[in-house]
Amino acid sequence: MQLSTDKMRAEVADGIGWMIFNNPERRNAISVDMRTAMIEILAAFQQDPAVRVVVMTGAGDKAFVSGMDLSQFEQRHQSRGPAEASVQMGSALDGAFASLEKPVIAMIRGYCLGGGLGIALRADLRIAADNAKFGIPTARLGNVYRAEMLAQVINLIGPSNTAEMVFTADHFGAEDALRMGLVNRVVTGDALEEAVRGIAKRIAENAPLTIRASKAIIRELMKPPGERNLSHMRELERMCFDSADFAEGRLAFKEKRKPVFVGR
Repeated sequence: MQLSTDKMRAEVADGIGWMIFNNPERRNAISVDMRTAMIEILAAFQQDPAVRVVVMTGAGDKAFVSGMDLSQFEQRHQSRGPAEASVQMGSALDGAFASLEKPVIAMIRGYCLGGGLGIALRADLRIAADNAKFGIPTARLGNVYRAEMLAQVINLIGPSNTAEMVFTADHFGAEDALRMGLVNRVVTGDALEEAVRGIAKRIAENAPLTIRASKAIIRELMKPPGERNLSHMRELERMCFDSADFAEGRLAFKEKRKPVFVGR
C-alpha cells in the first residue's frame, strides 16, 4: 500500500492485514504523519474483502509504540495549540477504529506507553511478549489521557489499577498486565509472532459475518443498558442465521469437513 510516510507499513497476506509502526530508531513513537497513515490503512483494510483480521505491531524488538513524538507534535500544532490538536486527531483515529468491523490484534513487544497503550487499547485482543512494558506517563509530562482513553483502561483493568498506572507513571511488566487484564496472554519473545499468526489464522478461517456481528454486539453490550441498540443487535443476529455461511457451516458439520466461509 502506498502511504504518505514510510514510517507506517501495510501488508496483506493469508487473510491478515498487517499495520506496522515503522519508526524503530525512535522506538516507534507516533508522529502526526503516522497517525494520518493509520487512518488511511484502517479505511483500506475495512474495504478489502481479502482482509479478515488486522494485526498491529511495531518494527524491531524494542517497542510496540513508545508514545507520541512530542517534538514533532509541538512543531506542527503551535498555531492551534497541542491540546486542541491532540483531541481532534484522537477523535479522527477513534472514528477510523470504530468504522473497522474486523477484529484487531495488538502484537506487543517492548515498550507500550502513553499513546502507544492508547493504540493497543483499540485492539480487540492484546498478545504480549514477556519483555513488554506498559505505562501511562502523563503525570511525568504534565498532560492527561483523554477521557475516552481512560474509560477504555478502566473497562479493562478497573478504576483502582487505572489510578495506580496514572498516578505513579510506573512501567508495568507483562505479567502485571496479564494479572490486571490489560492483555489476553503473555508468551516468550521468540514465540510471539507464531502465537499471533496462529490466532489470526483461526479468526480468518471463521465465518466473517459472525465475527463482524459479534464484534458489533460486544461493543453495544459495553454501553450502559439504556444506550444499547437492541434492534441493531437483533438485525445482526438475523443476518447471521439467514446467511449462506450458516448454511455452509451446517453442511460442513454434517459432512465432517472444514467449512469454507465467504462472508455472505
